[in-house]
Amino acid sequence: MPDATPAKETKAQRAERLKLAKNPWEAFDEVRAFARAGRSSVVPEWASLYFKWWGIYTQGDGVGATGGKGGEGLTSDYFMMRIAITNGVLSAAQARVIANITKQHARNLADITVRQAIQLHWLTIESLPEIVDALSAAGLSPKGACGDVVRNVTGCPLAGVAANELIDSAPLAREIAALLAGNPDFYNLPRKFKISVTGCPDWCSVPEINDIGLTAVEHNGQVGYSVRVGGGLSREPHIAVRLDAFVLPDQALAVVRAITEIFRDQQGLRESRERARMKYLFLKEGWTAERFLAELQSRLDFQLQPSAPEQVPNDIFRDHTGITPQRQQGFSSIGATVLRGRITGDQLEAAVNLAERFGSGSLRTTVSQNLLFIDIPNHKVHELIRELGQIGLQVEGSNFWRGAIACTGTEFCKLAITETKGFTRWLVDELEERLPGFDQQLKLNVTGCPNGCGQHWVADIGIEGKKIKHEGKLTDAYYFCLGGAVGQHAAVARPVGYRCPAPLVPEAIERLLREYLADRALNENLRAWFSRHTDDELRAHLAGEVLAAVERDIPTGPVPHAIAD
Repeated sequence: MPDATPAKETKAQRAERLKLAKNPWEAFDEVRAFARAGRSSVVPEWASLYFKWWGIYTQGDGVGATGGKGGEGLTSDYFMMRIAITNGVLSAAQARVIANITKQHARNLADITVRQAIQLHWLTIESLPEIVDALSAAGLSPKGACGDVVRNVTGCPLAGVAANELIDSAPLAREIAALLAGNPDFYNLPRKFKISVTGCPDWCSVPEINDIGLTAVEHNGQVGYSVRVGGGLSREPHIAVRLDAFVLPDQALAVVRAITEIFRDQQGLRESRERARMKYLFLKEGWTAERFLAELQSRLDFQLQPSAPEQVPNDIFRDHTGITPQRQQGFSSIGATVLRGRITGDQLEAAVNLAERFGSGSLRTTVSQNLLFIDIPNHKVHELIRELGQIGLQVEGSNFWRGAIACTGTEFCKLAITETKGFTRWLVDELEERLPGFDQQLKLNVTGCPNGCGQHWVADIGIEGKKIKHEGKLTDAYYFCLGGAVGQHAAVARPVGYRCPAPLVPEAIERLLREYLADRALNENLRAWFSRHTDDELRAHLAGEVLAAVERDIPTGPVPHAIAD
């Protein structure tokens, strides 16, 4: 009897095999060899996997997923690189290095990401060693910004200066990054792993959607941390679960390490790339907060205290945009909106110059893709705001400008279905013209595919990229999800069954928001208004007529995992 045909290796099996074969953090000499030999020398294992451990992705050809097969588009000869910026804190010297690299190697184009990192594009294979060396000399690294590892550790960008913070958690964020990024014990996790630690009572780093979210809480005169685990978005969003634990500051590093080890040791999560995140312990494997805490406690050599009462913040303007008085008397921080996170090297260099001229020189990146300037004397605040406007950074912009977030899109991403960055800029311009003076916070998140890198699941209005036939041609379209929130009213946005071609999105949003303005109760915000309307009603407001619901997605088989931070 003939031997059975061997089963084809799955994506998960291939990834696990390659990770066991090599720790990419210990093999950068191979990248240097590729740089000497040229783009054609790059082997598939590096192009599809190992590069990510160095913050590097192959760049798409500008068409996105529809230009390839199996949900993944074709690659170009260029690369994208994400630079990890722990807690979003950049010195003037570090920011200048990134600005110079952006101008010299990245066609003067950079993006601030939703994890406080900075992403570059158009990089050649020859430039990669030079860029990594320049970053290393400045105390920066792309290590851990991508790959099956702990990603950039996020935190409050006003750490150390916020007047209302309970504790400066930036030192802890740096300790976590130093412990886990580049550590051979943690180079092979089932998938990416996201950590947020903040002493900010606004929870501006969105701990609810992280694998680990530490948030400061005061109990009996002592400040420690609450712990949340298992948050994440992508195709199956899950709000993080709070553990019954109060973690003292000197225990926090050990707790984070133990939780990361729990994730690392889950062999069942390695069987599918699409279900390899820690949230699936809760979504698919029946874990509870109690079971997770018991497993965590078993790995610690000290007893965790029960959780302390905490004040969960409202979901209103967490982004620190605008003018914020600092704890340092006579100084303020200025939050400038970088629309869509898109910034040029020239703008970044000009921003550094302003930061040095008006403040201490430090720049802070935010998870809302913006830039903060700290230590600004109060009498210089308005002069700085004027000068920021001259380089294209708005401090007092509209709620549409302030609230817009966009993923990378088909411009550079192989998995994207729609173009997002240019579309978002156009959408904001349209909405400002259609609804001048709109007076409510509006988190308007644009994501180019179901992987959700634009975080549409926690937006007031989240729109997800699709392709549809319109007037006889395949065109970009968007599907609407409404009412997402974090904080006191944390909830995943509702898919309301409405989809339209990209050019019709502004008028759909205008119809929806005009209905809200006409119908809202006294002091009723947009989230609350959404919650008292049915999907059918909201869909009718978007469409301008009663309309049958459309499916959000027609299943076409497994989708490649997202490249999101």
